[in-house]
Amino acid sequence: MSYSPYLLKGQKALVTGASSGIGEASARCLARAGASVVVNYHSEKDAAEKVVRDITAEGGTAIAIAANVAKEDDVKAMFDQMLREFGTIDILVNNAGLQKDAAIVDMTLEDWNLVLNVNLTGQFLCAREAAKEFMRRGVKPDISCAAGKIICMSSVHQIIPWAGHVNYATSKGGIDMMMKSMAQELAPHKIRINSVAPGAIETHINTAAWSTPEAKAKLLELIPSNRIGVPEDIGKAVVWLASDNADYVNGTTLFVDGGMTLYPGFAKGG
Repeated sequence: MSYSPYLLKGQKALVTGASSGIGEASARCLARAGASVVVNYHSEKDAAEKVVRDITAEGGTAIAIAANVAKEDDVKAMFDQMLREFGTIDILVNNAGLQKDAAIVDMTLEDWNLVLNVNLTGQFLCAREAAKEFMRRGVKPDISCAAGKIICMSSVHQIIPWAGHVNYATSKGGIDMMMKSMAQELAPHKIRINSVAPGAIETHINTAAWSTPEAKAKLLELIPSNRIGVPEDIGKAVVWLASDNADYVNGTTLFVDGGMTLYPGFAKGG
């Protein structure tokens, strides 16, 4: 899908965890809509630089910046570099996340903390730094109706329990309340904060769930739309939420899940 290059023209976006999967698709879609994009990565430098090259080859503007979003000093340094390079930030896509799965009785404190630190604390740290810049700069009407937009990447598992993934589901449930609380607090400053909650999306993080015919058939039983999503499904939602077309949308979660949250087990009666 192509976008008008004027939809986000002149805006500066930061996408965390943008070297692959949903983050990569979000960065590419934002760039096609006219935004200049920071492609954040943790360890996949080559992949991040390829995303930058591809965006540039399509006529867009992008740079790659390394940072571990769970580390406060890294986050501050990333924002400092972005502000030096781009002057400001208009859009933050809080995407970086990971899984470290185990049964609750086998889950180590280290794995619990790792997932919560990246998935939840990382979003807090990035949102805080973005909000500071939004409030400092204020609204620029020739750029956007809003002083800034934050899109938190959540999951259907902010509302669907997930046995064997307690740390991950907890982090996503936390994102939901963090997003709503930030949206309530920052709305008077013309800052919009929303979440996108993907369902089953074909990315490297969940290859085992869709890579064989048997696994795919079992997964599709949970998706009324009868298809597994692709990363661009999420990227398109991110572009819309970041645009002025969504100016009256604040503090809500957009589920992009093919109907996974519709309790498909009840489709033929309880």
